[in-house]
Order: sequence, then structure tokens, then C-alpha cells
Amino acid sequence: MSRIVAIVTGGSSGIGRETARALLEKGCQVYVFSRRPGTENIGRHIPVDVTDEAAVQAAVAEVLAEEKKIDLLVNCAGFGISGAVEFTELSEAKRQLDVNFFGMVNCTKAVLGPMREQGSGRVVNISSVAAPVPIPFQTFYSASKAAINSYTLATANEVRPYGISLTAVQPGDIATGFTDARAKSAVGDDAYGGRISRSVAVMEKDERGGMSPVVAGRYVAKIALKKNVKGLYAIGFSYKAVCFLAKILPVRPFNWLIGKIYAK
Repeated sequence: MSRIVAIVTGGSSGIGRETARALLEKGCQVYVFSRRPGTENIGRHIPVDVTDEAAVQAAVAEVLAEEKKIDLLVNCAGFGISGAVEFTELSEAKRQLDVNFFGMVNCTKAVLGPMREQGSGRVVNISSVAAPVPIPFQTFYSASKAAINSYTLATANEVRPYGISLTAVQPGDIATGFTDARAKSAVGDDAYGGRISRSVAVMEKDERGGMSPVVAGRYVAKIALKKNVKGLYAIGFSYKAVCFLAKILPVRPFNWLIGKIYAK
């Protein structure tokens, strides 16, 4: 049996790098899409910006020319911004959606045709617990991840007859460079009584003490290689519980509780 050919976007750091590593350990042929290589050579690196549709199409064509197939795409590329909606520049909000959501769309769109023609394939999208549990002062990040969930579930129904499956994995707090890379804005903090800075400080403390990206990457790889997948997964018992509560509790008290944690 030929090896599984996998593409991992954002594979030069964090969850993406550890997912690529775990897939390699499972015997997959891994191609890493990222703007720059990481400090380690994990898989075969192809420099590509996921927001550039033409570059993504060219990179996928390069993989197809070498492998004749693509079995798996794991969309990990993304970043975060924080700040009050009132004071967030629209250009920054658009950049957040362009990378996290439309970057994922570009990559998925590029592989769906080849997967449909070969009659099989899987796409795993890295979402976030912030999708079902929107975080104040990280509104646009939360919105980008909620969009990923909706896209994943809707597209799964479109392509199911062609042997293609899609799933979204929702991590919680992960101790990666994502925290330091967040584009933070404290504009308007005086007007908001210091709540912007306090909210981000709480989130960053949780992230720095969060799950190892190695554990998260192995979980993503495990889901990616399952025979059958559900539409959505959360990583870790506590985050599965939070997602369950978001489903069963009335919106008003649940959102009030989130506000008490992240917007006081």
C-alpha cells in the first residue's frame, strides 16, 4: 500500500509542526506549507503564503506532480489579534479573516478537485474552542474560528458522495509561540477601564500554562488518520466539557459567565 500523502499548512511551528512530526512518525509522506521554514526540517517544506491563492494552487500542483495524489490536508496556518472591536482597525480584522479563514479556504479549494477525482481524501481544519465559546476582546479571532466550523460542516455534506471527509479540531489553551505572536492592541484601554489588558493577560496566562503542542499535534494526527470522523472535535476533557456546556446551557447565562472570566 502506498504511503499517505499529507499537506500540513502552518507546519513550521506550534501545533502545525507537531502534527507534521506525528504524521511522519506514522509513516506519512508530509509536505509542509509555510511562509518560512522552521528550525527543524520536518517533512518537505514548500514556501507558500496561504492567503495567496495562486501560490497555493502552484504548491498543490507541485505535490501532485511528485506524488500523483493528495490524501490529507491539515489546515493549521493562523494567528491571533486582540483588542476592543470599537478600536480595531478594519484592515486588521480583515487580515485576521484572510489568514485564518480564507487561507484555509484557498488550501481546501485547491485539494478538493484532485481528491474528488481520486475518490478519496480528508481535510482537517484547526479551529478553536473560541468558536463555540466566543472570547471578548478576541472577537475577530473567535469569529474566524466559528467560520471555520460552519465551513467544515457545510462542505463535508457537499463532498461526502466523492469519498472526501472534513472535520474541525478545536484546541483550547496550548503553550506555543502563538501567544507571543498575537497582534495585541490596547487602544481604548483607558475608555474601557483597563479591561482590554486584563482580558488578554488572563488569556495569555492560561495559554502559557496550557497543553503541550506535542500532545495537541499527536491528537490532530490521530484524528486525521481515523477511518471515520465526526464533524467537530475538542482537545482535552476540560475543553470537551466546555463545548458541551456551550451546547446545553441557555445563551444568556453562559455568555455572562464568559464575560465574568474574560471581560471584567
